[in-house]
Amino acid sequence: MATRYIRRLFPHPLLSVALVIVWQFLSNDPSINSLVFGVILGVLLPFATAAYWPDRPQVTRPWKLIPYGLIVAWDIITANITVAMIVLFKRNDDIHSKWISIPLDVRTPEAITALAGTITLTPGTVSVDLSNEGHALLVHALHADNPEKVARKIKQRYERRLKEIFE
Repeated sequence: MATRYIRRLFPHPLLSVALVIVWQFLSNDPSINSLVFGVILGVLLPFATAAYWPDRPQVTRPWKLIPYGLIVAWDIITANITVAMIVLFKRNDDIHSKWISIPLDVRTPEAITALAGTITLTPGTVSVDLSNEGHALLVHALHADNPEKVARKIKQRYERRLKEIFE
């Protein structure tokens, strides 16, 4: 009985925890007030949107989220430097922007969304479209001499890990 009320109040507990943590980072003022407001957001937003999420996302190996987050953070830092070097030192004629279609092995919406978000968060690449069947992701790369190499890197570095986390 009590479990049902807790599940109703916290339909997506990981989302609630993530919202509290993200709010603490965004508030830039670690105080009890921002923590309380973060908890309120962490309870209200998942509760208010629970009808739109009929199934809980399955995270089969949540401990693998930490190394994945560290890898993404590192890649964001290095990609910022790379993009700055491209913008500052390459002539427009030497920049080879490419559209890259990446065939997907992941099938869950959460894994595909995380992959698209990771690609977009990494400077120099933007995920633009998903095929109708969800089997390919269209990505724009600011500079890619070898599009197959970029696709291979995305699959090995991100998709493989997301598949382990979500599937």
